[in-house]
Amino acid sequence: MTSQFDCVGATIADGMVSDGDDYEVANVAVQSHRRIVIAFVGMAFEARIAAGPGVLVVCRTAGSQLAKVAESAVRQGYRGMLSFGVAGGLASHLRAGDWVVASTVRESETVRTTDPAWSRRLLNMIDDAVHAPIIGVDEPISQPAAKRELHRSTGAAAVDMESHIMARVAAAHRLAFAAVRVIVDPAHRQVPPAALIAMRPDGRADVPAILRDVMTRPSQLKPLAHIAVDAFAARSAMHRVRRLLGPHFGLVDLA
Repeated sequence: MTSQFDCVGATIADGMVSDGDDYEVANVAVQSHRRIVIAFVGMAFEARIAAGPGVLVVCRTAGSQLAKVAESAVRQGYRGMLSFGVAGGLASHLRAGDWVVASTVRESETVRTTDPAWSRRLLNMIDDAVHAPIIGVDEPISQPAAKRELHRSTGAAAVDMESHIMARVAAAHRLAFAAVRVIVDPAHRQVPPAALIAMRPDGRADVPAILRDVMTRPSQLKPLAHIAVDAFAARSAMHRVRRLLGPHFGLVDLA
């Protein structure tokens, strides 16, 4: 990845976000002693919300470097890794803006338990959050029937494309791990093809590509409007909860 841009006081470069301290992207060195949590996100707007003192944010576009980031972070005294952002709903009672704190994260047949103390702290800080399994996948789950089947076969309440990667790396480096995700598309919602257009390399939506797809298939306009309303609810919830969780996403309070 070669793009770089500034947003809300954070610098996103090669898929990594800093809170203003220097780090070297070339060898993925972590130089700040103040940060103790690595947050893993999928999209640029999630990175902007997650960024702040005490946190190093890594975008999914830099996922191949996550193991190197974790290895360096362990040497620098980092204590935890967090999967943060939006998720698809699998449990029928969850609506856009509802929160899931993962009890476990499933990747195919592998199930990894989240840190119980950190997860409990997150549950106490987020009103009405659900404590339930999350499943990580490598491709979007867009059809309601597929969501229902995934919930039936795994018991997971939500699905995303980052938590399983973070859980795997955290376990390998013996770092505390937690996942907290807000529902952006409920189980009954069908995600239209235009909403699944690939992100740009910097994690931003490829808006021209989305518009071209909508012009080709204008029947997507109504479903996209529903998705936009859901996305607004999810993003508003993320801003509110991020303020509640504080600089270290609640991990520092467990010291």
